[in-house]
Amino acid sequence: MAGLTIQELLSEKEAGLDLELLAGETGLGKRVHMPRIQKPGLALAGYTVNLHPDRIQVLGSTELTYLNSLPLAVAEENVRQLCALDISCFIITKGQTPPEVLTREVERHGISLLRTHHQSSTFISLITKFLEERLLPSMTVHGVLVDVLGVGVLLLGKSGIGKSECALDLVLRGHRLVADDIVKVRLKLPAVIFGEGMDLLHYHMEIRGLGIINIKHLFGVAAIRERKKIDLAVELVEWQDGLEYDRLGLEELKYTVLGVEIPHLKVPVRPGRNMTSIVEVAARNQLLKEMGYHSALEFQDRLEQRMAEMARLHSHLIIGDNLE
Repeated sequence: MAGLTIQELLSEKEAGLDLELLAGETGLGKRVHMPRIQKPGLALAGYTVNLHPDRIQVLGSTELTYLNSLPLAVAEENVRQLCALDISCFIITKGQTPPEVLTREVERHGISLLRTHHQSSTFISLITKFLEERLLPSMTVHGVLVDVLGVGVLLLGKSGIGKSECALDLVLRGHRLVADDIVKVRLKLPAVIFGEGMDLLHYHMEIRGLGIINIKHLFGVAAIRERKKIDLAVELVEWQDGLEYDRLGLEELKYTVLGVEIPHLKVPVRPGRNMTSIVEVAARNQLLKEMGYHSALEFQDRLEQRMAEMARLHSHLIIGDNLE
């Protein structure tokens, strides 16, 4: 995990953090690697055992009021002890003015001191959401991500097998494109996988023989999505004569992304098969499974019950009604 520098955090505008630098410019190169933050209340009292210096330290009204209430010598010693732990950065909320002792020590130890006008609770919510999106594990997957009836379907398969054409047909049926060719996948706690398009490729799709098309311009904003939770992976594979394929739907394959397992289907492709309809039905079937209804398992149970009944009837016919 590369982490996020304090300079990048300070320069962030879209998240609404509203940060400004008060002191410690030399600490802007430090990196944050954890999405969690901490309020160092006990650390200001001199108890630093459970302090996590790699986390952003948020100072609200309670912390600053307590620090200002301490005798100057005690405040200086406690702040000096805290800053000696190589803190990633301090952020003061509600636009408050930091005590001089804090400003002096962060400058001496090369720790950035930032300030926001947000209240502590609001700011903690904003920065936690921002850090989770930027710091949690991510990767790229070669495929196409489509929102089909609210189900995030990740189309997989080797290049040229027809993933983009299938996605285009799904868009024509009223479904929504998230990403084509390269899907940027992010892990969101506790174990949810989200996919989105790369910045350069947003809303675009490559169709062999046609070239690059812009789905948003051709079909409108209702045909695209910025990001989508991935619920199902459908892999398109070439049909091979003599190879057995799942015909009942009882196989429970899994596709693992960033340690999270996603239901995985392998669908053979051959001339005459309507892949768009198959993918759409797969999405509908996934919705049923999430509601607790598994068509294949229900059919298997009914088949086993019917076979058991037939076996009992056959036994009665052969042995008679006195069968123990």
